Amino acid sequence: MNLDEFLLCMKNKQEVVAGSELFLMFHSLSQEALRITNQINTKYNTPEELRKLFSELIGKEVDETFALFPPFYTDCGKNITLGKNVFINACCRFQDQGGIVIGDGVLIGHNTTIATLNHDFNPQKRANLHPNAVKIGQNVWIGSDCTILPGVEIGDGSIIGAGSVVTKSVEKNCIAVGNPARVIKKIQI
Repeated sequence: MNLDEFLLCMKNKQEVVAGSELFLMFHSLSQEALRITNQINTKYNTPEELRKLFSELIGKEVDETFALFPPFYTDCGKNITLGKNVFINACCRFQDQGGIVIGDGVLIGHNTTIATLNHDFNPQKRANLHPNAVKIGQNVWIGSDCTILPGVEIGDGSIIGAGSVVTKSVEKNCIAVGNPARVIKKIQI
């Protein structure tokens, strides 16, 4: 299986059966991600060096406006898409196999986790995985210590309050907080 086939399976939300060719591809990609994130996290890198390493990690060039404060963790990397003027603060963890799309002008706070996989609910198939992409619109601000779960879409201009667990999609220009996160206010523009 090649990367394009893998990404198509993830886009189509194909079940990943434990031990399958698709499952083994997960592990192959994770080894490359571990190698690159180790380079990102274990020594000082200039902003230019970080952009080069992050581009290698995701398999496409990031914009010169991209900024990252390490450490950063991911168990795939190849299914992350970034807009311009994106900032990812320290200690973030992206489980991106299912796909993470981040729009222009997004700010992601410390210690944020973005998950795109669920295990099967059936105990006999618990090792099987179900991908579902996370999409973050333009000019979104995600506070520190947030968790965003598979399938969530966050609309343009929204704010996710620190410590929130986002289990459902958030419309544009809203402030959502809590566990589970709920909209507490519409942002008037």
